Amino acid sequence: MNSSNVIPPMEDRLPTTHDLDSVTLQLSDLEKSFGTQRALDGASLSVAAGECVAIVGESGSGKTTMLRCINRLVDPDAGRVEVNGRSVMDQDATQLRRSLGYVPQDGGLMPHWRILRNVALVPWLSGMPDADDRAMNALRLVGFDPPDVVDRWPHELSGGQRQRVAIARALAAGQSCLLLDEPFSALDAITRAELQQSFRTLRAESRFTAVLVTHDLREAMSLGDRIAVMYRGKVEQIGTPDDVRNNPATPYVAKLLAYADIVKQ
Repeated sequence: MNSSNVIPPMEDRLPTTHDLDSVTLQLSDLEKSFGTQRALDGASLSVAAGECVAIVGESGSGKTTMLRCINRLVDPDAGRVEVNGRSVMDQDATQLRRSLGYVPQDGGLMPHWRILRNVALVPWLSGMPDADDRAMNALRLVGFDPPDVVDRWPHELSGGQRQRVAIARALAAGQSCLLLDEPFSALDAITRAELQQSFRTLRAESRFTAVLVTHDLREAMSLGDRIAVMYRGKVEQIGTPDDVRNNPATPYVAKLLAYADIVKQ
């Protein structure tokens, strides 16, 4: 870390470097099987620039597989995935992953690296000369005072703090699209509620595009601009929280609402 550098205030220098109105995702007719298990069965999804779409469904519904098709951690057997109008299959997988922030359920921090190095990873790999500056600013963006955490190890932080660090790492290189795979599910109820609020605030400030996978319908309704309900590899319904709550499109969606004790308004 170069302590001589002066980091601009968060509001003056968000880590996002791309034009947010250029970030769109289109997933069309995706098919994917693992052996005899069909994970995706003609699933399609559009995500507009600056929008958060929450994908919700029970275990095995295909939601994580669908998310991972976006950054090519999984390649579909059929169908097409486009980022900014360009097929991901025409892009180098490594470069694609560096351009899209990714937050797995466990955060995925390197346990043998201090926090600053973890957050600066993608800017450093991308050859950005201000990698440490970007990491410091991303930590500010997610609510840290960087001097309090940059020299600490991941195991010295709480679960909620580690997830904040993981989100900072996903934003540090200027990624204006985040893919989040159940990022709050392993946290206790209070910490989870706090991070959900932080996520809402963060999106209000920087308006990055996001795809959030969750098994919690209430979380999906709280955080998503739209919700995609998945069942057995298909998208059963996609709509705003009010659309899904008040007009369930299939018996499965209605059952999911009943199990979550969500009623029409």
